[in-house]
Parts: sequence; structure tokens; C-alpha cells
Amino acid sequence: MRFDLTDLQLFIHIAESGSITAGAELSHLALPSASARVRGMEEALSVPLLQRGRRGAEPTEAGRTLLQHARTITRQVENMHAELAQFAAGLKGQVRMLCNTSAITEFLPDALAAFLKTHPRLSINLEERMSREIVQAVADGAADIGIISDAVDRATLQTFPFRDDPLVLVMAPGHPLARQLGNQRRMAFVQALEHDFIGLAGDSAFQQNAIEQATRLGRRFHCKIRLRGFEAVSRMVASGAGLAILPATAARRGSEPLRMVKLSDDWADRKLLICVRDEAALPGYARDLLAALRRPD
Repeated sequence: MRFDLTDLQLFIHIAESGSITAGAELSHLALPSASARVRGMEEALSVPLLQRGRRGAEPTEAGRTLLQHARTITRQVENMHAELAQFAAGLKGQVRMLCNTSAITEFLPDALAAFLKTHPRLSINLEERMSREIVQAVADGAADIGIISDAVDRATLQTFPFRDDPLVLVMAPGHPLARQLGNQRRMAFVQALEHDFIGLAGDSAFQQNAIEQATRLGRRFHCKIRLRGFEAVSRMVASGAGLAILPATAARRGSEPLRMVKLSDDWADRKLLICVRDEAALPGYARDLLAALRRPD
């Protein structure tokens, strides 16, 4: 059995794009050449690696095993180049980082700005994802560092404290629910679901979490409008147009007059964690970033 790095990178591209054609394009290979490489890998292993169908191609069980190893090998090669690059001018390396909505908007801008100022030759590829997707990506080697909610299963990863991030229900002081609650400072999420909500636009991981929690309760999360950013949501809520779920930090930071109520649901009393697959296996610059982000236990 003999695979080269082009074979492994091609297989990663096919698996992630769901198509041999797209994988070939991403790998800068002609389609016949890409198909021949996949056949060669399957013949060398005597096992099918892809399940081909009308909608494209997806890895078989053996293919998923190969995918995990391919990601590990290609990442090790990237780490090698990045570590050696510190001896030359230019970037020292790149860290692939995934985080949830709250982390990317509330906590990371200041922390990363300070770190990058002292590490000018490092770049960070930062993306927003759902916490459970982040766990899988870090476990598979598709990301170096993740920031997740403590509500998800992360047994396969190493985790470190990052920030407390409780969620609160916010409303205008004159909203009917505010009058109904009186002096009550705490309530269950289900009690709010009969009212309209203001949400976040796009494929927000934060927004998706609220929808999923409502679904678990057998209720519908009705969103009248979706806006970009917690600040815009706060302004709309202050006008009385609806309720919103916000991180307590974002709710307190806004200048609008809002009534904040704690949620009694366990998922709302959340903490954010940094997760990695293996701290010792990270390249030096990624370990430096991890150390800068970690909160003392």
C-alpha cells in the first residue's frame, strides 16, 4: 500500500465536498486523474472507500477511517512546514479555530487582538459553528482549537475553562410578559414561547440552539425578524417588537433599556470551554494561543 499526499488531500476534498468532481477541482486535478487515484487507493486496500450515488459520493466506513488518518497526516505535514517557517520571513503559521456565536462576538475580538499584536507572523482562520459540530471537527483534526458550550459531550477532547456565558431572556420594560412577570427575576424558557422573538440572521449557531431547545419542549420558536448582531437585536427588543435570548454580557453591554430575566433551564446556565484533541500535539504557536486564551482554573 502506497499513498502520497496528493491522494490523501484529494480524498479529504472529496469527502468534504461530497463529490469526486468537486474534490478534483479543489485538488487541481483533472477528473479522470482523480478517479484513477481513488480507484488506486481502493484497489490497494481491497475495500471500497466511497459510496457513489446520484447525489455524489460519501465515505464508506473504511473511507471514514481513512479520512481521519488523512486529516491527521496532512495536518502533521502542515505543522512541520509551519514550525520550520519561523526560521524564514513571513507568517510563522496558521491556527484553525472554530467557536460558537457568543465567543466570536463577545469574548474573542479583544483576546485575539492582543495575541496577534504580539505574534505578528501568525494568522488565525476563525469560523462560527454549532458547539457539537466544533467537537466533531476538532476530534477529526479539521480544526486546532474550538470554543464550545459545556452542554455538549466532549469526552474525547481535552478541555479548559474559557468564560462564563449565561443566557438571559430580554424584553422591553413595557412588554406584556414583563408586566405579567412583575418582580419575578427567573422563569422557564417554555413560558416565553407563546410570544414572538427577535433572532439573529443567517446560519447563526446561537439562533439554531434556541430553535432546538424549543423543539425539545415540543413548541415552536416563532421569530418575527432576524437581524445581524446582538446590538441590533437589543434595539429591536427595546422597541417592544418581541423577546430575545441573549448572552448576559451582550444584554448588559447594550445602551437600550431592557428587562433581563434569568432562565431556569440548565442549558441557559452555560460556560464556555476551550477544546483541543491533544495539547501536546499542537504546534508551538497554537499552544501559545491556547495558553493566552485559557482562564486560570
